[in-house]
Amino acid sequence: MRVRRATLADAPALTAFGRRLFGQTFAPENSPGDLGAYLDETYVEARQLAELADPQVETLLVEDGEALIAFAQLREGAPGSGVTGGRSIELWRFYVDFDWHGRGVAPLLMRAVEDAARARDAVTLWLGVWERNVRAQAFYRKQGFTVVGSQIFTLGSDPQRDLVMAKGV
Repeated sequence: MRVRRATLADAPALTAFGRRLFGQTFAPENSPGDLGAYLDETYVEARQLAELADPQVETLLVEDGEALIAFAQLREGAPGSGVTGGRSIELWRFYVDFDWHGRGVAPLLMRAVEDAARARDAVTLWLGVWERNVRAQAFYRKQGFTVVGSQIFTLGSDPQRDLVMAKGV
């Protein structure tokens, strides 16, 4: 396995991977219409190209050989609700292929995320995680994150509550 920074050439693979993983993760508890609307807005190649070109976004990929098995995106901007502690950066997206759960990919990617956050002079790393995504919350707690607030994430037309979690880096 190797972690590397994504390039513009990765947009097609990232689009397909993101659509598949987001759909697998959230389809069971969301309406097809809301999920489809979100996927059609977020995981399209033009949007991924724009995010990859944005200097405030950093995308990290984990590959096994040529296969994309995980990705994370950091995003600079305003801190989430309850985030304190100096310069912060958001762990905007963090997805590991289901077939790779429990095989050390997520901790490997999290270490790379923390290194990237420090390289951007962040002292606080924060994220929003759906209040109903218990598995992800458990992983983030294991990585040292604590709940500091909440915010609304809109999936299609459905406003959902995300817990805001943060940790020092």
